[in-house]
Amino acid sequence: MRKLGRSDVEVPRLGMGTAPLGGWPQALDDDTAIATVRRAWELGVRYFDTAPLYGHGNSETRLAAVLGDEPREHFVLSTKVGRVLDPGATDETLFKDVPPLTPVFDFSRAGVERSLRESRERLGFDRIDVVLIHDPDDHHEQALAESFPVLDALRASGEIGAIGVGMNFSEPLARFATEAAFDCFLLAGRYTLLDQSSLDDLLPVCVERGMSIIAAGVYNSGILADPKPGANYNYTAAAPELVDRALAIKEVCDSFEVPLRAAAMRFPTFHPAVATVIVGARSPAEVEDNAALFSHEIPDELWTALRDRDLLRPDAPTP
Repeated sequence: MRKLGRSDVEVPRLGMGTAPLGGWPQALDDDTAIATVRRAWELGVRYFDTAPLYGHGNSETRLAAVLGDEPREHFVLSTKVGRVLDPGATDETLFKDVPPLTPVFDFSRAGVERSLRESRERLGFDRIDVVLIHDPDDHHEQALAESFPVLDALRASGEIGAIGVGMNFSEPLARFATEAAFDCFLLAGRYTLLDQSSLDDLLPVCVERGMSIIAAGVYNSGILADPKPGANYNYTAAAPELVDRALAIKEVCDSFEVPLRAAAMRFPTFHPAVATVIVGARSPAEVEDNAALFSHEIPDELWTALRDRDLLRPDAPTP
Protein backbone atom coordinates (compact mmCIF):
# COMPACT_ATOMS: atom_id res chain seq x y z
CA MET A 1 0.00 0.00 0.00
CA ARG A 2 1.15 3.53 -0.76
CA LYS A 3 -0.21 6.87 0.38
CA LEU A 4 -1.55 9.36 -2.14
CA GLY A 5 0.65 12.39 -1.61
CA ARG A 6 0.45 13.73 1.91
CA SER A 7 -3.09 12.48 2.45
CA ASP A 8 -4.05 9.57 4.67
CA VAL A 9 -5.50 7.63 1.72
CA GLU A 10 -3.57 4.44 0.98
CA VAL A 11 -3.97 2.52 -2.26
CA PRO A 12 -2.79 -0.93 -3.35
CA ARG A 13 -0.35 -1.30 -6.22
CA LEU A 14 -3.10 -2.49 -8.59
CA GLY A 15 -6.56 -0.97 -8.88
CA MET A 16 -9.50 -1.35 -11.24
CA GLY A 17 -10.54 1.23 -13.80
CA THR A 18 -14.25 1.14 -14.56
CA ALA A 19 -14.75 2.87 -17.90
CA PRO A 20 -15.51 -0.56 -19.44
CA LEU A 21 -18.28 -1.03 -16.87
CA GLY A 22 -19.92 2.01 -18.43
CA GLY A 23 -20.05 0.45 -21.89
CA TRP A 24 -16.74 1.41 -23.46
CA PRO A 25 -15.83 0.46 -26.09
CA GLN A 26 -18.73 -2.02 -26.32
CA ALA A 27 -22.05 -2.23 -24.51
CA LEU A 28 -22.07 -4.21 -21.29
CA ASP A 29 -25.12 -5.59 -19.51
CA ASP A 30 -25.76 -5.11 -15.79
CA ASP A 31 -25.27 -8.76 -14.86
CA THR A 32 -21.85 -9.02 -16.51
CA ALA A 33 -20.70 -5.69 -15.07
CA ILE A 34 -21.75 -6.67 -11.56
CA ALA A 35 -20.15 -10.11 -11.90
CA THR A 36 -16.93 -8.39 -13.00
CA VAL A 37 -16.80 -6.19 -9.92
CA ARG A 38 -17.67 -9.11 -7.67
CA ARG A 39 -14.83 -11.19 -9.13
CA ALA A 40 -12.43 -8.31 -8.65
CA TRP A 41 -13.44 -8.14 -5.00
CA GLU A 42 -12.96 -11.89 -4.58
CA LEU A 43 -9.43 -11.58 -6.00
CA GLY A 44 -8.51 -8.86 -3.54
CA VAL A 45 -8.95 -5.69 -5.61
CA ARG A 46 -9.56 -2.87 -3.16
CA TYR A 47 -9.20 0.28 -5.23
CA PHE A 48 -11.85 1.24 -7.78
CA ASP A 49 -11.78 4.35 -9.99
CA THR A 50 -14.96 5.63 -11.61
CA ALA A 51 -16.54 8.82 -12.99
CA PRO A 52 -19.99 10.17 -13.87
CA LEU A 53 -18.92 10.20 -17.52
CA TYR A 54 -18.37 6.43 -17.58
CA GLY A 55 -21.62 5.10 -18.97
CA HIS A 56 -23.39 8.34 -18.02
CA GLY A 57 -23.71 7.11 -14.45
CA ASN A 58 -23.81 3.37 -15.17
CA SER A 59 -20.28 2.71 -13.91
CA GLU A 60 -21.04 4.28 -10.53
CA THR A 61 -24.34 2.45 -10.04
CA ARG A 62 -22.85 -0.88 -11.10
CA LEU A 63 -19.99 -0.47 -8.64
CA ALA A 64 -22.48 0.36 -5.92
CA ALA A 65 -24.37 -2.87 -6.56
CA VAL A 66 -21.36 -4.82 -5.25
CA LEU A 67 -19.46 -2.44 -2.99
CA GLY A 68 -22.60 -1.46 -1.13
CA ASP A 69 -22.55 -4.89 0.51
CA GLU A 70 -18.94 -4.56 1.69
CA PRO A 71 -17.51 -2.71 4.71
CA ARG A 72 -16.80 0.84 3.59
CA GLU A 73 -13.44 0.99 5.34
CA HIS A 74 -12.16 -2.03 3.37
CA PHE A 75 -11.79 -0.34 -0.03
CA VAL A 76 -10.73 2.91 -1.69
CA LEU A 77 -13.02 4.66 -4.14
CA SER A 78 -12.27 7.54 -6.48
CA THR A 79 -14.64 9.44 -8.73
CA LYS A 80 -14.44 12.66 -10.69
CA VAL A 81 -15.93 16.11 -11.14
CA GLY A 82 -16.01 18.43 -14.13
CA ARG A 83 -18.97 16.99 -15.97
CA VAL A 84 -22.59 17.02 -14.90
CA LEU A 85 -25.25 14.74 -16.38
CA ASP A 86 -28.14 16.73 -17.84
CA PRO A 87 -31.47 15.13 -18.87
CA GLY A 88 -31.72 14.10 -22.51
CA ALA A 89 -29.99 11.57 -24.73
CA THR A 90 -27.00 12.32 -26.93
CA ASP A 91 -25.31 10.60 -29.85
CA GLU A 92 -21.98 12.26 -29.01
CA THR A 93 -20.60 9.72 -26.57
CA LEU A 94 -17.97 6.99 -26.47
CA PHE A 95 -20.22 4.82 -24.32
CA LYS A 96 -22.80 2.32 -25.49
CA ASP A 97 -26.27 1.54 -24.14
CA VAL A 98 -26.36 4.45 -21.69
CA PRO A 99 -29.19 6.22 -19.84
CA PRO A 100 -30.78 9.26 -21.56
CA LEU A 101 -28.35 11.71 -19.99
CA THR A 102 -25.86 14.08 -21.60
CA PRO A 103 -22.47 14.83 -19.98
CA VAL A 104 -21.77 18.56 -19.94
CA PHE A 105 -18.49 20.17 -18.87
CA ASP A 106 -18.94 22.20 -15.70
CA PHE A 107 -15.98 23.17 -13.54
CA SER A 108 -17.84 25.86 -11.62
CA ARG A 109 -18.28 25.71 -7.86
CA ALA A 110 -21.96 24.83 -8.30
CA GLY A 111 -21.12 22.21 -10.93
CA VAL A 112 -18.58 20.50 -8.70
CA GLU A 113 -20.98 20.47 -5.76
CA ARG A 114 -23.77 19.07 -7.93
CA SER A 115 -21.52 16.43 -9.48
CA LEU A 116 -20.39 15.17 -6.08
CA ARG A 117 -23.92 15.16 -4.70
CA GLU A 118 -25.19 13.10 -7.63
CA SER A 119 -22.20 10.73 -7.52
CA ARG A 120 -22.87 10.09 -3.84
CA GLU A 121 -26.49 9.29 -4.68
CA ARG A 122 -25.50 6.82 -7.41
CA LEU A 123 -22.75 5.22 -5.31
CA GLY A 124 -24.72 5.18 -2.08
CA PHE A 125 -21.77 6.42 0.01
CA ASP A 126 -21.38 9.70 1.84
CA ARG A 127 -17.59 9.48 1.80
CA ILE A 128 -15.55 9.33 -1.40
CA ASP A 129 -11.87 8.72 -0.75
CA VAL A 130 -10.42 10.46 -3.80
CA VAL A 131 -11.98 13.13 -6.03
CA LEU A 132 -10.30 14.06 -9.31
CA ILE A 133 -11.00 17.02 -11.59
CA HIS A 134 -11.72 15.27 -14.89
CA ASP A 135 -10.21 16.41 -18.21
CA PRO A 136 -9.96 20.18 -17.63
CA ASP A 137 -7.92 20.53 -20.85
CA ASP A 138 -9.73 23.67 -22.04
CA HIS A 139 -10.77 24.82 -18.57
CA HIS A 140 -7.48 25.06 -16.69
CA GLU A 141 -8.04 28.44 -15.08
CA GLN A 142 -11.60 27.72 -14.01
CA ALA A 143 -10.63 24.35 -12.58
CA LEU A 144 -7.94 26.05 -10.55
CA ALA A 145 -10.04 29.02 -9.45
CA GLU A 146 -13.38 27.28 -8.81
CA SER A 147 -13.08 23.48 -8.70
CA PHE A 148 -9.98 23.31 -6.53
CA PRO A 149 -11.27 25.51 -3.67
CA VAL A 150 -14.41 23.37 -3.33
CA LEU A 151 -12.39 20.15 -3.15
CA ASP A 152 -9.79 21.73 -0.88
CA ALA A 153 -12.49 22.72 1.62
CA LEU A 154 -14.04 19.25 1.54
CA ARG A 155 -10.62 17.71 2.11
CA ALA A 156 -10.00 20.04 5.04
CA SER A 157 -13.34 19.07 6.59
CA GLY A 158 -12.60 15.37 6.16
CA GLU A 159 -15.51 14.72 3.78
CA ILE A 160 -13.05 13.49 1.14
CA GLY A 161 -9.60 12.12 1.69
CA ALA A 162 -7.47 13.18 -1.28
CA ILE A 163 -7.90 15.45 -4.28
CA GLY A 164 -6.29 15.57 -7.71
CA VAL A 165 -6.67 15.98 -11.45
CA GLY A 166 -7.07 13.32 -14.13
CA MET A 167 -5.88 13.96 -17.70
CA ASN A 168 -4.29 12.38 -20.77
CA PHE A 169 -1.42 14.90 -20.96
CA SER A 170 1.39 15.50 -18.50
CA GLU A 171 2.32 19.12 -19.18
CA PRO A 172 -0.93 20.67 -17.87
CA LEU A 173 -0.80 18.35 -14.88
CA ALA A 174 2.71 19.60 -14.14
CA ARG A 175 1.26 23.11 -14.12
CA PHE A 176 -1.47 22.08 -11.69
CA ALA A 177 1.19 20.49 -9.49
CA THR A 178 3.00 23.81 -9.11
CA GLU A 179 -0.15 25.90 -8.73
CA ALA A 180 -2.11 24.18 -5.94
CA ALA A 181 -1.79 21.64 -3.14
CA PHE A 182 -3.09 18.54 -4.88
CA ASP A 183 -2.40 15.06 -3.53
CA CYS A 184 -2.35 13.09 -6.75
CA PHE A 185 -2.81 13.02 -10.51
CA LEU A 186 -4.38 10.35 -12.66
CA LEU A 187 -2.10 10.22 -15.69
CA ALA A 188 -3.42 8.27 -18.66
CA GLY A 189 -1.00 7.01 -21.30
CA ARG A 190 1.96 9.27 -20.64
CA TYR A 191 4.05 6.94 -18.54
CA THR A 192 4.09 3.63 -20.34
CA LEU A 193 6.51 1.30 -22.08
CA LEU A 194 5.78 3.26 -25.25
CA ASP A 195 5.61 6.82 -23.92
CA GLN A 196 7.70 8.13 -21.04
CA SER A 197 7.27 11.82 -21.90
CA SER A 198 6.06 12.66 -18.39
CA LEU A 199 9.65 12.19 -17.20
CA ASP A 200 10.27 15.60 -18.75
CA ASP A 201 7.77 17.53 -16.65
CA LEU A 202 5.20 15.97 -14.32
CA LEU A 203 7.06 13.12 -12.62
CA PRO A 204 10.01 15.19 -11.36
CA VAL A 205 7.62 17.81 -9.97
CA CYS A 206 5.62 15.10 -8.18
CA VAL A 207 8.76 13.69 -6.56
CA GLU A 208 9.86 17.17 -5.50
CA ARG A 209 6.46 18.13 -4.05
CA GLY A 210 5.45 14.78 -2.58
CA MET A 211 2.52 14.22 -4.93
CA SER A 212 1.46 10.84 -6.30
CA ILE A 213 0.61 9.41 -9.69
CA ILE A 214 -2.26 7.05 -10.43
CA ALA A 215 -1.02 5.46 -13.65
CA ALA A 216 -3.71 4.61 -16.19
CA GLY A 217 -3.83 3.83 -19.89
CA VAL A 218 -0.84 1.51 -19.57
CA TYR A 219 -1.67 -0.11 -22.92
CA ASN A 220 -1.88 3.26 -24.71
CA SER A 221 -5.44 2.53 -25.90
CA GLY A 222 -4.59 -0.97 -27.09
CA ILE A 223 -1.30 -0.93 -28.96
CA LEU A 224 0.60 -2.39 -25.99
CA ALA A 225 -2.04 -5.09 -25.56
CA ASP A 226 -1.84 -6.30 -29.15
CA PRO A 227 0.63 -4.42 -31.35
CA LYS A 228 -0.22 -4.70 -35.03
CA PRO A 229 -1.10 -2.41 -37.95
CA GLY A 230 -4.37 -0.66 -37.18
CA ALA A 231 -3.94 -0.93 -33.40
CA ASN A 232 -5.11 2.09 -31.43
CA TYR A 233 -2.82 4.63 -29.81
CA ASN A 234 -4.49 7.53 -27.99
CA TYR A 235 -7.87 6.30 -29.27
CA THR A 236 -6.91 6.51 -32.96
CA ALA A 237 -5.01 4.26 -35.36
CA ALA A 238 -1.33 4.22 -34.44
CA ALA A 239 1.31 5.57 -36.79
CA PRO A 240 3.48 2.85 -38.41
CA GLU A 241 6.57 3.89 -36.46
CA LEU A 242 4.70 3.42 -33.18
CA VAL A 243 3.52 -0.01 -34.26
CA ASP A 244 7.11 -0.93 -35.13
CA ARG A 245 8.35 0.25 -31.75
CA ALA A 246 5.61 -1.65 -29.90
CA LEU A 247 6.45 -4.79 -31.87
CA ALA A 248 10.11 -4.38 -30.95
CA ILE A 249 9.16 -4.14 -27.26
CA LYS A 250 7.05 -7.26 -27.63
CA GLU A 251 9.97 -9.09 -29.24
CA VAL A 252 12.12 -8.38 -26.19
CA CYS A 253 9.35 -9.51 -23.84
CA ASP A 254 8.84 -12.68 -25.85
CA SER A 255 12.54 -13.48 -25.60
CA PHE A 256 12.13 -13.59 -21.80
CA GLU A 257 8.80 -15.44 -22.03
CA VAL A 258 7.03 -12.48 -20.43
CA PRO A 259 3.66 -11.33 -21.81
CA LEU A 260 3.87 -7.80 -23.16
CA ARG A 261 0.83 -6.79 -21.12
CA ALA A 262 2.49 -7.99 -17.92
CA ALA A 263 5.50 -5.78 -18.59
CA ALA A 264 3.24 -2.85 -19.52
CA MET A 265 1.34 -3.15 -16.25
CA ARG A 266 4.42 -3.42 -14.06
CA PHE A 267 6.70 -0.85 -15.67
CA PRO A 268 5.07 2.30 -14.18
CA THR A 269 5.24 0.91 -10.64
CA PHE A 270 9.02 1.34 -10.51
CA HIS A 271 8.84 5.12 -10.51
CA PRO A 272 8.81 6.55 -6.97
CA ALA A 273 5.96 8.95 -7.79
CA VAL A 274 3.63 6.17 -8.97
CA ALA A 275 1.40 4.95 -6.15
CA THR A 276 -0.84 2.61 -8.13
CA VAL A 277 -1.72 1.33 -11.59
CA ILE A 278 -5.35 1.00 -12.65
CA VAL A 279 -6.45 -1.37 -15.39
CA GLY A 280 -9.97 -1.83 -16.70
CA ALA A 281 -11.95 -5.03 -17.14
CA ARG A 282 -15.29 -5.93 -18.69
CA SER A 283 -15.68 -9.55 -17.57
CA PRO A 284 -14.69 -11.80 -14.68
CA ALA A 285 -12.19 -13.51 -17.00
CA GLU A 286 -10.48 -10.18 -17.74
CA VAL A 287 -10.21 -9.45 -14.02
CA GLU A 288 -8.56 -12.82 -13.50
CA ASP A 289 -6.21 -12.18 -16.41
CA ASN A 290 -5.21 -8.77 -15.04
CA ALA A 291 -4.43 -10.22 -11.63
CA ALA A 292 -2.31 -13.01 -13.13
CA LEU A 293 -0.41 -10.64 -15.41
CA PHE A 294 0.35 -8.17 -12.63
CA SER A 295 1.86 -10.93 -10.50
CA HIS A 296 3.82 -12.48 -13.40
CA GLU A 297 7.51 -12.84 -12.59
CA ILE A 298 9.64 -10.49 -14.68
CA PRO A 299 13.45 -10.82 -14.65
CA ASP A 300 15.44 -7.63 -14.19
CA GLU A 301 17.33 -8.48 -17.37
CA LEU A 302 14.23 -7.72 -19.44
CA TRP A 303 14.38 -4.04 -18.50
CA THR A 304 18.10 -3.96 -19.23
CA ALA A 305 17.47 -5.46 -22.66
CA LEU A 306 14.84 -2.85 -23.45
CA ARG A 307 17.22 -0.09 -22.44
CA ASP A 308 20.09 -1.60 -24.46
CA ARG A 309 17.88 -1.54 -27.57
CA ASP A 310 16.93 2.08 -26.93
CA LEU A 311 13.33 1.04 -26.27
CA LEU A 312 13.31 2.50 -22.77
CA ARG A 313 14.58 5.89 -21.69
CA PRO A 314 17.81 5.77 -19.66
CA ASP A 315 16.21 7.90 -16.91
CA ALA A 316 13.19 5.59 -16.48
CA PRO A 317 13.53 3.78 -13.12
CA THR A 318 13.67 -0.02 -13.25
CA PRO A 319 14.64 -2.66 -10.65
